[in-house]
Amino acid sequence: MARTTDFSTWLAKFAADFDKQLNVVLGDELSHDSRLHQAVKYALLGKGKRIRPALCCLVASNGAPNEAVMRTAMAIEAVHTYSLVHDDLPAMDDDCLRRGRATVHVQFDEATAILCGDALLTYAFELLATVDVDAEQRIELVRVLSQSAGHNGMVLGQHLDIDATSQSISFEELQNIHLLKTTELIASAIEMGSVLAGQNTDKWRKFGEKIGMLFQVVDDILDVTADSEQLGKTAGKDDAAQKPTAVSVLGLDEAREFAAQLCATAENGLQQLGVESTNPLNQLPSFLLDRSF
Repeated sequence: MARTTDFSTWLAKFAADFDKQLNVVLGDELSHDSRLHQAVKYALLGKGKRIRPALCCLVASNGAPNEAVMRTAMAIEAVHTYSLVHDDLPAMDDDCLRRGRATVHVQFDEATAILCGDALLTYAFELLATVDVDAEQRIELVRVLSQSAGHNGMVLGQHLDIDATSQSISFEELQNIHLLKTTELIASAIEMGSVLAGQNTDKWRKFGEKIGMLFQVVDDILDVTADSEQLGKTAGKDDAAQKPTAVSVLGLDEAREFAAQLCATAENGLQQLGVESTNPLNQLPSFLLDRSF
């Protein structure tokens, strides 16, 4: 429990620093006083966990990022936030609560929310295009993020998730949805950190897949065990919408057991990667397993 508490403290500080720098960048680059820019800032500056940018920074620089690393992390968060804005739309999950406050289409309107998501997605690649690294690294960052977020990654996962609503699917089919919808972007954050650090991207990618799957399985568990105030989003939403989850397919006890197995595998992966003992990344698997939000 102490390790989990330590990581929570580190993550809270990272999120505060990240938000402060993000606010400055948005003030400089999204300065037009339009509903669109207001919506983008509203969406991006909501109190998210900032797990994905934190993972990029931890792999790239042991949690003390320079400007290039931070800008890359902002691009990842922009893609993640775009996915949330669109996911909450009436045509998708139709939710009114995200990060503890009204979703973008509720706060503004549906058309603005659609355009906000479009703007966030394209802004992510504007951020990457101006990262101060070698051209080859910059191209690789664009490749990793675009492939993970696109038609063979997160977007495909969202499509399969919608198609699976009210359907009975196998555990293998559910894992494929989780791999695409959630794990791809988390794994890409880790892989992009390894690109910036000049490390073995394949090994880091495999670790990222275990972390991403762990994150999603715990999310499924929290959907039925936590309340909306804890989560910052509507609790019980997946069950009400008859969406297949680790809990609905495996049962609560087996889902918890599967999460514990993923945690152990991820911890073993960190040992094989030779992560320095001082890196907070070592505490990540237990934090994700035990989190309550």
